[in-house]
Amino acid sequence: MTDFTAVVLLALRADKFDPDLDDASRAQLASLKAATPVAGLKDLRALIWSSIDNAESRDLDQIEYAESLPGGAIRVLVGIADVDVLIAKGSALDQHAMRNATSVYAGSAVYPMLPEEISTGLTSLNQDVDRIVLVVEVVVGADGTRQSHDVYRAIATNRAKLAYDTLGAWLEGRGPLPPVAASIPGLEAQLWLQDRAASLLKTQRQKAGALEFETVEATPVTQDGKVQSLAVTRKNRARDLIEDFMIAANVAIAQYLAEQNRSAIRRVVRVPKRWARIVEIAGKFGVTLPAQPDPKPLSEFLAARRAADPLRFADLSLSIVKLLGAGEYVVDRPGPADDQGHFGLAAHDYSHATAPNRRYADLVTQRLVKATLAGAPAPYTDDELDVIAKHCTERENAANHVERIARKAAAALLLAHRIGDVFDAIVTGVNSDGTYVRLLSPPAEGRVMKGEQGMDVGERVRVKLIRTDPVHGFIDFEGM
Repeated sequence: MTDFTAVVLLALRADKFDPDLDDASRAQLASLKAATPVAGLKDLRALIWSSIDNAESRDLDQIEYAESLPGGAIRVLVGIADVDVLIAKGSALDQHAMRNATSVYAGSAVYPMLPEEISTGLTSLNQDVDRIVLVVEVVVGADGTRQSHDVYRAIATNRAKLAYDTLGAWLEGRGPLPPVAASIPGLEAQLWLQDRAASLLKTQRQKAGALEFETVEATPVTQDGKVQSLAVTRKNRARDLIEDFMIAANVAIAQYLAEQNRSAIRRVVRVPKRWARIVEIAGKFGVTLPAQPDPKPLSEFLAARRAADPLRFADLSLSIVKLLGAGEYVVDRPGPADDQGHFGLAAHDYSHATAPNRRYADLVTQRLVKATLAGAPAPYTDDELDVIAKHCTERENAANHVERIARKAAAALLLAHRIGDVFDAIVTGVNSDGTYVRLLSPPAEGRVMKGEQGMDVGERVRVKLIRTDPVHGFIDFEGM
């Protein structure tokens, strides 16, 4: 079998994802109509909102706006799609969404958490369509500190759907202002203000020890189920802008719920267990990190390496990301703060709230916030939140597994005719399951089946391709 779409579907089923709706969900879907404004919403349709996402994205969860304030401060507004207004807790579609808990992005194929009629239609913040949104407002001081935050419901209109690549090229002086932005009076100045606010936020986070990475994401490009190439996604200023606003909004939501003495689902990345290996890698560059995990000196080390060797920084980033470990969802209960935070973001309070069309944890958080705003009882007990948090972590890991298989299947199809070729690679994982590497070009990942003794994460090695199996996403190498 060499049909890429069929391979991905097999992986989805194997990891217990169900892309098909049951009869009750189909009946609910057929009855849905776009939400109409309700009493108490702020009318923010006159603002020049815009969205920035991948060019092909249609499940738009977030729009942005910025406003200058006296003294150099900037008020940032992040509008989040109100998905809960159509998908009621406990409904058939809500249960379907919870089972999958996340959208799965496998190259050009998207397997959405909610049907496309909803996620790319009725609740997507599509251009020139009025939508109900949950607004997170953050005031950023001239020094980048977050001076205040607020949360409220509103109605807003996305005036321009913008794409990372073209907007990033313009912000970096490599291309023209996208035509849709040029056609809207005031939007060019608005985007520059957003860029400035994002830069201020990033600078302050870096001072606190947030880690900045540059990883290579290889996305399969397919046509009629056949893999044509691997497209590499790289960071730019447009991606940074959205990331900085998203982090600010997610921190504000977590802090808002904590201030209201409400339980919530938080996103954490614990202190890395393989810190000693991170220290060892830094030592090879003449840098001594402390014996105990500390994000601040690690952040400074990464920034220095990016400046010194930008071409190889992605390889170093990949090594550190693998050693930091995966994130997870946990329940934050009212009371004294615990020591769980997001190590990579140098943030103690962090939620996932900005993608309710794509992640179930975000939809649950949206319901928690809306209940708090309304002065209503929490829609979930702490025990229910515990179950949801664990389930969302498990489903996220499963989605990552499917996406890895998709990337490997695509790479296996591309490399099938190159058995016996030797490649430069970087070691990305060493554990009881085996030793794994990523080729530098093409950016394909696989397992070292022979000659892996002595390899460790972050090392540059040469490997020979000995086998590919697109159906199972296997690419096997021999160490040289």
